[in-house]
Amino acid sequence: MLGRLLIRYLKRGWPLIIGVLVFQVAQALASLWLPTLQADIIDDGVLTGDVDFIWHTGGIMLLISLGQILCTIVAVYFGSRLAMGMGRDLRDDIFHRVVQYSQREVGQFGAPSLITRNTNDVQQIQMLVQMSATVMVSAPILAIGGVIFAIRQDVGLSWLMAVSVPLLLIIVSLIVVRMVPAFRAMQRRIDRVNQILREQLTGIRVVRAFVREPEEHARFTTASSDVMESAVRAGNLMAIMFPAVTIVLNVSSAAVIWFGSFQVQDGNAQIGTLFAFLTYMMQILMGVMMATFMFVMIPRAAVCATRIGEVLDTEPSVIAHERLAEPPASLGRVVFDHVDFAYPGADDAVLHDVSFTVEPGTTTAIIGSTGAGKTTLVGLLPRLFDVTGGRVTLDGVDVRDYDPDVLWKRIGLVQQRAFLFSGTVASNLRYGDESASDDQLWDALEIAQAKGFVSEMGLDAPIAQGGTNVSGGQRQRLSIARAIVHRPAAYIFDDSFSALDLSTDAALRRALDTRLPDATRIVVAQRVSSIQHADQIVVLEHGRVVGLGVHDELVETCETYREIVESQLNAQEAA
Repeated sequence: MLGRLLIRYLKRGWPLIIGVLVFQVAQALASLWLPTLQADIIDDGVLTGDVDFIWHTGGIMLLISLGQILCTIVAVYFGSRLAMGMGRDLRDDIFHRVVQYSQREVGQFGAPSLITRNTNDVQQIQMLVQMSATVMVSAPILAIGGVIFAIRQDVGLSWLMAVSVPLLLIIVSLIVVRMVPAFRAMQRRIDRVNQILREQLTGIRVVRAFVREPEEHARFTTASSDVMESAVRAGNLMAIMFPAVTIVLNVSSAAVIWFGSFQVQDGNAQIGTLFAFLTYMMQILMGVMMATFMFVMIPRAAVCATRIGEVLDTEPSVIAHERLAEPPASLGRVVFDHVDFAYPGADDAVLHDVSFTVEPGTTTAIIGSTGAGKTTLVGLLPRLFDVTGGRVTLDGVDVRDYDPDVLWKRIGLVQQRAFLFSGTVASNLRYGDESASDDQLWDALEIAQAKGFVSEMGLDAPIAQGGTNVSGGQRQRLSIARAIVHRPAAYIFDDSFSALDLSTDAALRRALDTRLPDATRIVVAQRVSSIQHADQIVVLEHGRVVGLGVHDELVETCETYREIVESQLNAQEAA
């Protein structure tokens, strides 16, 4: 997966790759040339007393060193641009894929894991690419080139390389194999920390209300300790690796000097040649060590790449039909035609053979006990999920045959949990229509019974993330106003009046009836008093329609509805 991901995204930056290769090869060749010149200075300059040769060769070495520095700077710059550009493209693709997901896929991965995959996991791959551009390119050149130049200097000492290099590779391989499981466990545990932290920040009021700070602190400490345990395990392996590499380097250096001294003593080698061979030996082992450093990063990056690949390769279950229907006139007529729905992996279906019709300009209320399938049912119209049986149509066309953008423009959804984005009141309302004027915003606020408190705040008043700086009722009314600004053909209010008092609830419903008479309204409700005057009431029980009609009819004919009424209203109100 890591290789496939790198090929897919790095090919977009091929000019930068070429630049990295050219300048890294140049600086590596310069590194290989310098020891030979150093040997010449010692053998042909210092030992013979030729000062002019020393100055001449030293000047060449200085120019080569300056060129090497410039090549390194340019290569690192190109490598950084390459890595950061890849990270940008990768995060962008992950974001767009997640945005396409239905609630099924989001639930499958979990929001905390998706956040980690688009941040920490991408960062690990970025680091790998950047280090590869600065280290991995030059490491094999130094190693292979060092072998060639070392043999040219002294064949008699070449057997030392045949011992040192394989020994180093064996040590590194044994350690890296043990690192992969540690890094895989670390990424999963980072997901867990992210999840717990997100839950605690989102539910801080619940935590404080039930005095659960000690328990939540203990839960976070446990998850954080698990991450520390994985990190320590991986860190211990890394701590073993570098001393082992250092030991091999130092022992190899001592061996070169020891055996090389006998060569010099016997007249089979010169002092400069011995120093050059020692330098090349160090370059070879340094090349292997730099590759070793990359091997440390590859296992974790491979785990991250697999996790990212899972997101990119998971197709959304809710997709646009290959042959999109020509959108008919937008009237808002909704039909649920023998609808069945079951969540993936569930033993039982949530909805069973649900059928009813919502005519344009009417109000249909959906009521039932907790877990009856009300929210799931209304979520099928905007395709938060797709039906597993039957069909849902809007203006005579199956919602699965619509272009998703066309479908969503015709539906205004106000969910059970009101959510506002960080920004201002106006910016939140204009999620419904970016081009909406201030007059249109005030009109929507008036219908949603939010004009009063917004007049005191102002349209430019700041809204915190999630709308935490306004009350629950204000948050719901702003969410309703946002949907009204959208001006769709059909509105879905999923228990979105629950935080409103009875008088505000009644005023809002009257405003919807009088100001938006042509719009279709589907209302999920818990309070019978708020739906008594609906044109049609659908009663759900265990995912089945057990009652369909108006209030007075259902009180007489539907036992489930009558039980709900009796539990909420006294006999006089029910009559």
